Amino acid sequence: METGNMSGYCRCRQRFTTKTRSKGTDVEYPSCSCRNNYFPIPVDEQSGMCQGGFRNRMRTFCREKIRGKAVVASSLNVVSTFPSNYSTKRSNKRAVLCGITYNNWKQYRLKGTTNDVKNMRELLITKFHYPGDSIRVLTEEETNREFIPTKKNIENSLRWLVKDCQPGDSLVFFYSGHGLRVRDFNNDEIDGFDETICPVDFQEAGMIVDNDLNSLIVRPLTRGVTLHAIVDACHSGTILDLPQVYNSKGRKWEDNKPPSGVEKCTSGGLAISISACLDDQAAADTSAFTAGKMNGALTFILAEILKKLPGPTYGDLFDLIDETIQNVNQSGCLANTRILRKLFDSSFSQTALLSSSAEFDVYKKHLFL
Repeated sequence: METGNMSGYCRCRQRFTTKTRSKGTDVEYPSCSCRNNYFPIPVDEQSGMCQGGFRNRMRTFCREKIRGKAVVASSLNVVSTFPSNYSTKRSNKRAVLCGITYNNWKQYRLKGTTNDVKNMRELLITKFHYPGDSIRVLTEEETNREFIPTKKNIENSLRWLVKDCQPGDSLVFFYSGHGLRVRDFNNDEIDGFDETICPVDFQEAGMIVDNDLNSLIVRPLTRGVTLHAIVDACHSGTILDLPQVYNSKGRKWEDNKPPSGVEKCTSGGLAISISACLDDQAAADTSAFTAGKMNGALTFILAEILKKLPGPTYGDLFDLIDETIQNVNQSGCLANTRILRKLFDSSFSQTALLSSSAEFDVYKKHLFL
């Protein structure tokens, strides 16, 4: 897949040098193909741009439910001290939620990621009955340093997520932040690129590549354990390197096994990834759904669907996500019509992607986190 066109799609175009743990070498990027911060739509333009259909009901619902809510306390973790050896009564539902704003780097800053984490945390607690003390939240707003989304803390949290997993466990990894692509030198990527997520300290500590995520949270899954990864970032399509990718248009699973033949499977469990976009696409931060408040497009749509329609089939869920993104995009709400359409050739392309460690009937299997 070509990446040359992505430079026109992204908010930050700075040249920088970073590291990847798997490669062990510095990688230079001519441009930062990162997650976009789209301009809020002016109030006087909104009424004529998003009318009718599913998206109108979605926007009405959001205004009624979200506007005027009180600000959440600074810490989203139930326990104020969460040491590495923290132990409590074990729950069969656990989650790691990571939202990174990159506050110290103005040119890379994102505005909707913390809102995304709060939205997902509320969804897991109120609709899927996750105990608050079984959800580990990493944002830059946390005062406990173990909850700052550094590379080390993210990796430690992912180890905590899958540690001693047992049959019946339901695990969630949610990430909202920047995503990038780097050259694959191991011949385990069909398109020749590894996908990455960017911790807050990625310029010093390096990125976390898809190979590492697979080793951390896919390989350890034993029989009877289910993991859902929800990744709202650019280039996030095959971020877990799962062997099966679902083609929504063709309504069929496609082989994504590494050309090298290396195993990327679980230890008997099931891993499912819901990604904001394809490997060669960008993902949008937008205020299209909540005037004056930024959210990741995928996170907001996914959360609102699951709040209103708990337990949809995966097929129905992705149909609704695709319909909403297409409708909002056509109306001009996802990308500012006067500025961004010039960059996107009059259309912003973001296609959510489903991948899995094993095939299943997407219109019969229901999603329960």
